[in-house]
Amino acid sequence: MGRIFGTDGARGVANTEISCDLAMDIGRALAMVLTEKSDKRPRVLIGRDTRISGDMLESAVAAGLCSVGANAELLGVVPTPAIAHLVRELHADAGVMLSASHNPFEYNGIKIFGSGGLKLRDEQEFEIEELVLDHKAPFTIQWGAHVGRVSRDERAVQKYVDHLAATVPEGLMGLRVALDCSNGSASRTAEGLFTRLGAEVTIFSCAPDGININDGCGSTHIEALQELVRCGDFDCGFAFDGDADRCLAVSAEGELVDGDRIIALLAKDLKERGKLVGDSAVVTVMSNLGFHKFCEQTGIRAEITKVGDRYVLENMLENGYMIGGEQSGHVILREHMTTGDGQLTALHVMAVMKRTGKSLHELASVMQVFPQVTVNVRADPYMKSHLELDDGVVRKVAEHRERLGDSGRVLVRVSGTEPLIRVMIEGQDEEYIKAAAGDIADTIKERLGNNESDKGL
Repeated sequence: MGRIFGTDGARGVANTEISCDLAMDIGRALAMVLTEKSDKRPRVLIGRDTRISGDMLESAVAAGLCSVGANAELLGVVPTPAIAHLVRELHADAGVMLSASHNPFEYNGIKIFGSGGLKLRDEQEFEIEELVLDHKAPFTIQWGAHVGRVSRDERAVQKYVDHLAATVPEGLMGLRVALDCSNGSASRTAEGLFTRLGAEVTIFSCAPDGININDGCGSTHIEALQELVRCGDFDCGFAFDGDADRCLAVSAEGELVDGDRIIALLAKDLKERGKLVGDSAVVTVMSNLGFHKFCEQTGIRAEITKVGDRYVLENMLENGYMIGGEQSGHVILREHMTTGDGQLTALHVMAVMKRTGKSLHELASVMQVFPQVTVNVRADPYMKSHLELDDGVVRKVAEHRERLGDSGRVLVRVSGTEPLIRVMIEGQDEEYIKAAAGDIADTIKERLGNNESDKGL
């Protein structure tokens, strides 16, 4: 990826890495790109999650857009998929979402959606990066009557809620669900949405104060939800991340149902109802080996992409597939949404439960999870750029791959959203894969961690 945008937009600590100046310049660059491709004044929607820095960056992006002649329409706190949907629904030219997803409150990020509700392609992001960083052409600053306007429409999010509700016309009556909103965007929408469809809802972590987003709650801290569901009289539970574009599920027994198993049970349901186009589901290289075994057993083809829901969606659009996603809980149901949507995913898992009369445990049991260990290595730019070039690291990875053979796998990759190198190993012997992941991580630190340049963390 480029120098500003990673695999899911620009992201970093707010007011340092994601500064007001950078946010304003991204707004200016986006307005210039839109203006060059249209003879009318561009209209850009801006949404944000609940981080304390959201107001500040919202103002900066809006100022940048208006200074180059675009109009900015502020939607307030909304889920990321709401921006994707409303850009199309409201016929806007683009949408900007301010969120750092599952990261702590001090982080923030800038995601951009095009007029079709799709995240920008790599080449479009590079075009914006060039305008921001290379200054090959100065920003076309407007004045007088040509300056853009700022308006607010915090009621527009209801159109998104209406859309989600309409995808489950049979309702969810009789199901009891616990929802962890991560003190994030779902705090605004989840209770009303699920209650509207007839579910009996218990909701928590839905009192955002600007700094408690993802703090010991949500999809990255599933333990609280597991305990609540296990001890209470619930059919299931769902935990969203900060911007509600992903979710993880919990069965009545308190068992974690991750993104791979959610995709498996939804794909199986689609296949049984004759709606799984190409009998295929799209997942990333991080998906568990158990998912591939599930596909072999059920006659479903697994399409594999790079990590990042944008790459999953590109494959789905190219081939017409209906479902895809990531182990982390980004699930794309293309019939209804152009990006991952945690609330939509939860609704459709519950719809399968209601339609079949089966418990979430029974539905998720179609896929058996292979033991998987992930070790994160703190990494600066030097370490990331030299990961695949260091002979010692390459040999160590090859050594463990050879030992695992067909009974497991090793994946070492650079994170596109955090200063990390991720070491993931799967296999049937859990003790061995833990030791192997540690061995590779230690080798990376020893071989690459003592460089004298580009520390920058």
